[in-house]
Amino acid sequence: MTIVPAYEEVLRAAERIRPHVNRTPVLTSRTLNRMTGCSLFFKAENFQKVGAFKARGACNAVFSLTEDEARHGVATHSSGNHAAAVAYAAGLRGIPAIVVMPDDAPPVKRAAVEGYGPRIVTSGSHPLDRERMLEEVVAETGATFIHPSNDPRVIAGQGTAALELVEEVPDLDVVMAPVGGGGLLAGTALAVAGRSPGTRVIAVEPEAVDDAYRSFRDGRIYPPTNAETVADGLRTFLGDVNFPIIREYVAEIVTVSEGGIVEAMRLVWERMKIIIEPSSAVPVAALFEEPLAGRCRGLRVGITLSGGNVDLERLPWMGQTRS
Repeated sequence: MTIVPAYEEVLRAAERIRPHVNRTPVLTSRTLNRMTGCSLFFKAENFQKVGAFKARGACNAVFSLTEDEARHGVATHSSGNHAAAVAYAAGLRGIPAIVVMPDDAPPVKRAAVEGYGPRIVTSGSHPLDRERMLEEVVAETGATFIHPSNDPRVIAGQGTAALELVEEVPDLDVVMAPVGGGGLLAGTALAVAGRSPGTRVIAVEPEAVDDAYRSFRDGRIYPPTNAETVADGLRTFLGDVNFPIIREYVAEIVTVSEGGIVEAMRLVWERMKIIIEPSSAVPVAALFEEPLAGRCRGLRVGITLSGGNVDLERLPWMGQTRS
């Protein structure tokens, strides 16, 4: 039986992880407000532990384990941020961590994961390659698998970011978040539905990897396409735990172009003077492209900036001439 978390689990997660994560700031930008016609409020998870919102879900999952479960350690698969988060949380609790990383993971993310001291196992680049390798690791070690996005404990933990946002900024018309595996989106949807039910949740996905968009549209989960996208953290797919939440509480999923993602990322760097990674820029890009461009004008919009882990030697606009 699939266990789907409820709003109350988000509240419990907030108390559980409070000593271990940052309450990140909510930032504003008059320039971006003027450019979009919205009142924008950015939940800056790029200032979170391990540089991404993933610390929230990982800490909730690791500190939810019984002593017997924890004794065998934890294992996960991830392209970077979740791997670092699980290793970070495991280190806090003093238990072993094993992470399966694809062979094409960005070097800056692999280096960050290595810094937390887990055992790293390399897999092929397709999400299904990671899952097969992870099954072997769990069978060998008895470690508890902490799924990056389809675990009720992870979903509840991720929801604490939106919980803080709607507590700090009341009367938001819309909350926007990127979607890949669906953990952040499902947690966001739970938190907003429970705390600010009049607020609409809109998710945004790269059009190059639009499985969440198609899944939401058609009511069934599509597998990943394994296409390339600059937002590498979103090359994952929805699961049976988070999908029902998304279907019930999310108003809309839209997609954005690769060029739009890069331009939005650069815009935030230049105008807000903060570092965000491409996945964070995905919902920002949606405010400048159809079908949302102009539609949010005059509204109060909260946006989760999901992380800030970037390879500074390989910025996506390097070598490009700006028009």
